[in-house]
Amino acid sequence: MRPFDGRRVLLVVSGGIAAYKSAYLLRLLGEAGATVDVVMTRAAERFVGPVTFEALSGRPVHTDLWERPLAHIELGRDADLAIVAPATADLLADMAAGRADGLAPATLLAASCPVLACPAMNGRMWEHPATRENVARLRERGVRLVGPAHGPLAEGEIAIGRMEEPSTILAEAGRLLETGSALSRLRVVVTAGPTRAPIDPVRYVGNRSSGRMGFALAASAWRRGADVVCIHGPVSVAVPHGPRAVPVETSAEMGEALARELETADVLVMAAAVSDYLCAEPRAAKIRKEDLDGTDLALHLVRGPDLLRGTRAARAERGTLTLGFALETGNGRENARRKLEEKGMDLVALNEAGRPDTGFEAETNRVTLIDASGAVEELPLLPKPEVADLLLDRVEARLRARADGSD
Repeated sequence: MRPFDGRRVLLVVSGGIAAYKSAYLLRLLGEAGATVDVVMTRAAERFVGPVTFEALSGRPVHTDLWERPLAHIELGRDADLAIVAPATADLLADMAAGRADGLAPATLLAASCPVLACPAMNGRMWEHPATRENVARLRERGVRLVGPAHGPLAEGEIAIGRMEEPSTILAEAGRLLETGSALSRLRVVVTAGPTRAPIDPVRYVGNRSSGRMGFALAASAWRRGADVVCIHGPVSVAVPHGPRAVPVETSAEMGEALARELETADVLVMAAAVSDYLCAEPRAAKIRKEDLDGTDLALHLVRGPDLLRGTRAARAERGTLTLGFALETGNGRENARRKLEEKGMDLVALNEAGRPDTGFEAETNRVTLIDASGAVEELPLLPKPEVADLLLDRVEARLRARADGSD
């Protein structure tokens, strides 16, 4: 999985109760394709044994500065990224002072790769001026810190001091490894999930969109270094770490948020399933069966707003590169081409409704990409995060062509 395939990650584990989370982080890194070397402090061994990390990494765990001459130099030199998780107050102090009296600080001192530190400690230790000074010094040197988070601590207190969750650390690691993207420092707006059209305070007209495809696109754009805002409807899946989330419910709310965010957008990815029809007269109170006198309930539906069509002029004026989606059941390519032209898109991703492995609620997707020149590219059935990466690769190609003046 990009950007971890073929990359070497140095995982430094220090002596805190959060070391148990580092074992799961190691598993996630391995599943993503990274080769991971683990360095443990002596204090870390009191919380989790080296055999756990050896079993998960399939590689020897390093604990002693004197176990092999120059091991600290080789480990630091060969790594593409170093992750310190947990980063205790003690190890942060060693790093800030440039100490090398143990394998962990010596290896980090010798490392020339990016360093991601994940602090974990008691809240009062985190707030202590000495720790704050050490953290400020490390940030000045380019060390990236993620966390700590607020929540329950081992000693029963609730404060800032928890190590961030492994999934969050993995996302931050991916952003550090993914360099050279044409999306870096650009502003990307992504819409995701469904919108709801109210019938009354408890019922609505909606669709089965899960938001997975839009969230995968938002996460991929953020990992590539973009400033990402994700406008999303009501969903049950987790919003990805990184993008700024703007939750909405109705198509009108999504339209308002979209108009606001497009003012500074370089790229728009319109992956939301916006309601095509709205209830003409939504009721202010719940419709009760007893109030209908046994008759059927008839709803009068009217057309909802076309958000892509409605923003065409603003996108054209700013030069916002636009990728949209077309979910079709028949005449797919013809309908997708018409949507691309009528709504002023640069690219449209066509997928087929009604299949268990694509479209709404599925974990995978199969899309056909059509661009404004009429070129067609069929992508294979893949997990949605991989589809997102391929689609954004094509977006990046368009951005580079624009910059070269060849588009």
